[in-house]
Amino acid sequence: MRILHTGDWHLGRTLLGADLLAHQATFTDFLVETVRARGVDLVVIAGDVYDRAIPPVDAVRMLSRTLERLAATATVVLTPGNHDSAGRLGFGSGVMHDRVRILAEPTSIGTPVLLTDDDGPVAVYGIPYLHPDLTRHALAAVPDEPLARSHQAVLGAATDRVRADLATRPGTRSVVVAHAFVGGAEPSDSEQDIRVGGVDMVAASVFDGIDLVALGHLHGPQRVGPDDRIRYAGSPLAFSFGERHQRKSVTVVDLAADGSVTVELVPTPVPRRLVDVRATIAEIESGAHRADADAWVRVAVTDAVHPERMYARVKDHLPHALAITHEPADRPERPAARPVTATSDPVEVAADFVAFATGTAPDDDDRAVLTEAYEAAALAMHDDRGR
Repeated sequence: MRILHTGDWHLGRTLLGADLLAHQATFTDFLVETVRARGVDLVVIAGDVYDRAIPPVDAVRMLSRTLERLAATATVVLTPGNHDSAGRLGFGSGVMHDRVRILAEPTSIGTPVLLTDDDGPVAVYGIPYLHPDLTRHALAAVPDEPLARSHQAVLGAATDRVRADLATRPGTRSVVVAHAFVGGAEPSDSEQDIRVGGVDMVAASVFDGIDLVALGHLHGPQRVGPDDRIRYAGSPLAFSFGERHQRKSVTVVDLAADGSVTVELVPTPVPRRLVDVRATIAEIESGAHRADADAWVRVAVTDAVHPERMYARVKDHLPHALAITHEPADRPERPAARPVTATSDPVEVAADFVAFATGTAPDDDDRAVLTEAYEAAALAMHDDRGR
C-alpha cells in the first residue's frame, strides 16, 4: 500500500504579519497532484491542519476543497493536533464520505479505518493530540482511577487500545497517525508548547508493535529511532526564520506485505525563500543583496549611526523584508538575553521576568505558583478549543 504522510499545515497562519494562505494553496495543489501522479492509496494528515481553534473562513474553505480533491483518488485519514479544535474539526465525521475519515474522538482510538490491498488488510488508527488533563479519565482502564497526569500515560493508554484491537486481527498491518512530541526528535522554534508538569515528551517505545507511525507536531521532517518506522513528516512550509534551512517535504511510504516500510521524501514547493541579511545601508543600496529581492528577509542594518529613512530605504531594495532592525556592528557586547521561542519553557520565561522585575530569582515556592498558573491557563485554552 502506498501512503502519503503529511501534517502541520497550519492553515490561516501568518509569518511576522505576512499572510501565508496563497503559499499554502500552492502546497495543497502540489499535494493533490503528487497523490494522483504517484498512485497514492492513503493520505494521512497528522494534525494541526489549522493554526488555531477557530480558523479563518478562507482556511476552512481551503481544507474542504483539498479533502474533496484528495478523496477523488485516495482515502484520507486526518487527526486533530494541539492547534486544532478536536470538537470542531471532528464535527460531522460520522456522516462524512467513506474516503475522508476524521478521527477526533479519544475514546474511539481502538476503532480503526480498515483498508485492503493486494497484500491483505491494513488497519489505520488515529490518535489526536491528547491533553492529559482532558483525557486521563476517559482513557483510564478502570473507572474512577484516572491515569497519571502525563503525556506518556495517556498516549500509552491510547496505544494499548490499538494493540488490543490489533490482537483480534491476525495478519493485519498497522498504521498509527498521531500528534505528539516523541523523545529523540528535534523541535523547531515555531511549535506550540504542550508540556504538562514540566514534561512534554513520550518515549518512542510507546509505539512498539506498530508497523508505521505517522507523526505530527514537530516541523522538521525526521525519523525517530534507527529506522523509518516512526517518522515526522514536518510542516510543508517554513513558519519561522528558525526553519529557513529545513528542507520541507511530504513523506511517501510503501507499506510491504510483511509490514516493512520504504520511504521517499518528496520536496514541497518553496513559494518564497526566507533569508537573513546583515549589512550596512550602503551595501543594501549598492545592490549587493539584489538576489534576495524576491525573498522574505529579516534585515539587520549594521551602520554605526541609525540611517535616515532606514525602513523605507531597505524596502526599496528588499520589498519583502518582514523585520528591519538597527544593530550597529561596533556596538559593545552585552550579555545576550535568553531568546523566547515557541519551544521555550513558559515557566522559565516567567521566572526570568520575575528576576528582571524584582532583581531576585524566584525560589521553589515562587516556581510552584508559576507552574500552577501556567498549567491552569494551558488547560483553559485547550478546554476552550475542544468546545
